[in-house]
Amino acid sequence: MKKILIVVLAIGLASCSGDDNKAAATTTPPAQTDVLTAQNVRSYLADPNATAETVALFYNLHNTQKSKFLIGQQDAFNAFYQDAVGNSDIKKATGSDPALLGSDFMFITDNQNDGTAQNWFYQQEVIITNHVKEAYNKGMVNTFSWHLREPYRGISFYTSDMTAQEKANAFASILPGGENHEYFKQKLDKVASVLNNLKGADGKLIPVIFRPFHEFDGNWFWWGAAYCTPDQYKQAWQFLVTYLRDTKGVHNVLYAYSPDNSYTTSAKYLERYPGDAYVDVLGMDNYGDFSNGSTQGVTNAGNKMKMVSALAQERVKICAMTETGYRVTATTAPLTGFFSTNMYNALTANDSKVAYVMFWYNDATGYYVPPSGQSNTQDFKDFASKSKSVLQHNIPAMYTITQ
Repeated sequence: MKKILIVVLAIGLASCSGDDNKAAATTTPPAQTDVLTAQNVRSYLADPNATAETVALFYNLHNTQKSKFLIGQQDAFNAFYQDAVGNSDIKKATGSDPALLGSDFMFITDNQNDGTAQNWFYQQEVIITNHVKEAYNKGMVNTFSWHLREPYRGISFYTSDMTAQEKANAFASILPGGENHEYFKQKLDKVASVLNNLKGADGKLIPVIFRPFHEFDGNWFWWGAAYCTPDQYKQAWQFLVTYLRDTKGVHNVLYAYSPDNSYTTSAKYLERYPGDAYVDVLGMDNYGDFSNGSTQGVTNAGNKMKMVSALAQERVKICAMTETGYRVTATTAPLTGFFSTNMYNALTANDSKVAYVMFWYNDATGYYVPPSGQSNTQDFKDFASKSKSVLQHNIPAMYTITQ
């Protein structure tokens, strides 16, 4: 599990049932050619009415994963090791920005964001959205996670900060008919407002990959498996998608499903899966398998990515390592070969097809990706220069479909 260092749904259209998911997961599909084409791509999206640029992003990520993966970092433009502002730390190390920028709706939807210029949370909203625009204008891909505050006091997303009663009731309370359903809708209204006004220099809506309710197999977030049933999780997810897409008219989003690394079988991975009609990206967050640098850990990570990749190919989705890393500090030394050997092998073993990998953010006292001058900078540079690696300087056009 990562460590966050900042203090801090009426069911839609019919979904896949748990039994259907299990059956699909336990049947090995026959080898087949890629069925995705420029003509049928919309039929595989959670939003068939997505903008042309969002459709192109799905299509191009799906094709990119056949041979390459994008390298990204959370908050790359505003979180730096030792607060060394300026270029992204990845650019400091390699000469190129990442191909993927990670952002968060956390501050944007905070109860204290009153939308005024002098408000600190609104100021963060402006910074975040400006960086999303900068990334898009550079041809990069944007993703958003959402560390949504619990709905009772709106203070934290960690269960360790909640009472037993809050933990037991928070998730169910945001479902249709629940006491905090309107709270949840208000937060989604804010997300929709941001997304519907997020435009690049070309005047077009910026496509984003939205990754809500992540690491749901753990118990550290209030949407974790200990605090909601599989059916409740699916209902919340389906409501989120249908509300944004059909009620709020948000059509520039790909939706990413991303548990932590506990699942080793496709049946368990799909236990809370809301259905193909509500998901575009199949991902996995994984810190734990890389935490001690062991060969077995890397093998485990590779096997899990193989599982996710196979499911993505079967369902015509995008596969991703949605969050990962190893934090280096003054008292925690780098792991030898973490990037160029361990991470690269896990992403490419078993002929897995992975569209992108997202490393967590750097801050004043530690880093997940080394800037220049660190003992493992060369290791990252070796990783970034591999034949399958993509940074901003060599990212293909992601927002148009070329035949």
